[in-house]
Amino acid sequence: MAVSNVPLYVQNYRTKSAVVTAAVPVTQATVVAGMLALVTAGVNGSLVTKLIALPRATVTASGLMLWLKKPTDVVPYLIDSELMAAYTQAATTAVPETAFGNISPAAPIRLEAGDILYVGSEVALAAGIVFTAEWSDL
Repeated sequence: MAVSNVPLYVQNYRTKSAVVTAAVPVTQATVVAGMLALVTAGVNGSLVTKLIALPRATVTASGLMLWLKKPTDVVPYLIDSELMAAYTQAATTAVPETAFGNISPAAPIRLEAGDILYVGSEVALAAGIVFTAEWSDL
């Protein structure tokens, strides 16, 4: 993006979900195996304002992870994590939402053009864990 004195405004609001089923066994993975790309920043950058995860079946406590990959990086780097509590699926219970507490409209993740956010879980779940992100392209 060229430097300008013209302010950038939100061009597009975006929401996307991805289902993670495989486990990423280490927090500083050197490969993308098991991770899924969830957010790719727009040409003028993006602001990520929400990231949540929901299990699609009974799940043990699971470490959820968020990585950032810059266009110049070979591998993504861990930037945030949350603990998803154990949950037993039943018709009479609500599926618990695990929010990444460091991300909000008041404290967004600021992405440069071409940045990619990857998500993953340290515990495999055949039915999957749904990660959903909300962001704005500038």
